[in-house]
Amino acid sequence: MKEIINTSKAPEAIGPYSQAVSADGFLFTAGQIALVPEKNTMIDGGVAEQTTQVLENLNAVLKEASMDMSNVIKTTVYLTVPEHFSPMNEIYGRYFTDNFPARVTVFVKALPKGALVEIDAIAKL
Repeated sequence: MKEIINTSKAPEAIGPYSQAVSADGFLFTAGQIALVPEKNTMIDGGVAEQTTQVLENLNAVLKEASMDMSNVIKTTVYLTVPEHFSPMNEIYGRYFTDNFPARVTVFVKALPKGALVEIDAIAKL
């Protein structure tokens, strides 16, 4: 059985999908971009600022499911510019400090709303 997870502390879905779905102790999040939840607009700044907002959004979804970053077992990071890997990685390391999740990083041509970075996660209670 699946449960839909939604919180006002993360941006509303911009399409026909849920912020996250919980099933059998796993949480599968939608990709988060750097939308400010209260305004549903992109945060100002570069990839470091966007990565911070993305991870704050992801953390809000996890909290709604009674989890936190330590529950994350895998992430996928989408970047539009290869040179953004290092600053993204530096911010990412502030949120994942030990027992690191597995991670895939993919370089893509474009992301929704002109985002520079998008991150999704799989977590387990």
